[in-house]
Amino acid sequence: MSLSYRARRRWALVILLIGLPVYVVAAVTLVGLIERPTVLVELAIYVGLGFAWALPFRFIFRGIGQADPDAAGPVTEKTDGPSPSV
Repeated sequence: MSLSYRARRRWALVILLIGLPVYVVAAVTLVGLIERPTVLVELAIYVGLGFAWALPFRFIFRGIGQADPDAAGPVTEKTDGPSPSV
């Protein structure tokens, strides 16, 4: 069973607004518990953790920035009158 486009958009919003800050705090806390590594090792840890959080959620974020595929028709811009000529 796959999620609808609207459900994926809602879950993506929840993940980004709630889950990501919680993950960042947890990652910083866990790295702070170990003895301070060199700057390059610490950077590698943070970069690795930065990619690792998104891997389980790839299916939710895929296609979120595009138009709703379930929409009735093509998206057109609505104007209130003729456009001014240049």
